[in-house]
Amino acid sequence: MKILFFVSSMHAGGAERVAATLCSAWARQGHQVTLAPTYTGKGTLFYELDPKVNVQWVADRMGAAARTPLAPAVKLWVLRRMVRDLQPDVVVSFLTNVNVMVLLATLGMAVPVIVCERSNPGVSTSASSNLQRLRRRLYPYAAMVTVQAEASVEPMKRMAPAVRRLAVVPNPLPPDLPLARGSTAVPAGGHGAGQAGDDTPSVPAPPAAVGRRRLVAMGRLVPLKGYGRLIDVFARLAPHFPQWDLVIWGEGPQRDALERQAAACGLQQRVQLPGRTATPWSELLAADLFVLTSEVEGFPNALIEAMALGLPCVSVDCPSGPAEITRKGQDALLVPLNDEAALENALAALMRDAGLRERLGKQGARSVRERYGLEQVLARWDTLFREAGVRMS
Repeated sequence: MKILFFVSSMHAGGAERVAATLCSAWARQGHQVTLAPTYTGKGTLFYELDPKVNVQWVADRMGAAARTPLAPAVKLWVLRRMVRDLQPDVVVSFLTNVNVMVLLATLGMAVPVIVCERSNPGVSTSASSNLQRLRRRLYPYAAMVTVQAEASVEPMKRMAPAVRRLAVVPNPLPPDLPLARGSTAVPAGGHGAGQAGDDTPSVPAPPAAVGRRRLVAMGRLVPLKGYGRLIDVFARLAPHFPQWDLVIWGEGPQRDALERQAAACGLQQRVQLPGRTATPWSELLAADLFVLTSEVEGFPNALIEAMALGLPCVSVDCPSGPAEITRKGQDALLVPLNDEAALENALAALMRDAGLRERLGKQGARSVRERYGLEQVLARWDTLFREAGVRMS
């Protein structure tokens, strides 16, 4: 089968990581895979790809036109020409802006196009009003539209009611993810829950003092991640759990505000913001407890990977993903969004009970590996290809 995969860029980000994982897996299965990043600034490959994946930069095909006012029109022509030249059996597209461009470029062509939303359209603010109108008009032309979580299905139906086929496909766990702790681990060999859009240099982890425990969060330092609320909660817990520190991995515009907040609480030594890490899986394996406090997520890779590594987790029930990933709180502690008291109580329950942390970590690892392993997700894609009318060969 010939697969043409369009994605915005191949920088450090969740969608890019999933694109690299899928393309490499399909290439290893013997399919002819072309990965085409559409960003006119081109960039570089942040994630390792199987050498059999054919990478074609749309910017290279556009040439000097990529830097002119005619770039959008030229890009449409280039995308359509790529489909004609490569004659794929299926086109897969990631991210709303890319999806719209690909559907415009393939109008009237006889190739099945599967477009993939990477956020919950009911709560995401990333799509402009014009992009939302185009999505509503163009998504019905797709052979299949996918979302990452069940919670995104109804919002997508409201956004684009004429869509013919709509399916849920979760992110796969990276194939090189180490085994859960307590097992014989394998090298990470890649990047885990990356900080999308973060070009800050990676730094080593600050060494943990002997006998100290780590509560860890990971993500870009922006208000939607809820780290200000997390520091407030930790400040109330800190006197009762003097052996625990809070480590927030990531970089972003809220760094100064968060550092000032920690200092105002007298927690300069116990709230650490070490920046972006090149070894997120190692930092998770070295932690004692993971927390997700986001106000909104598409499908949080950091939560799935923390659970898969055997880390006990607490998550707010934000749209969308945590309720589905944790099986409504069976495999990790799930608390209502914007309920600081519930978050504080859940963290306290795990911080004081090592046995509960161990049991929840083992249960979560087993559950997410069974549901989100690469083999399981690839089988789901095979079903989607057939449902979309793709010629499987």
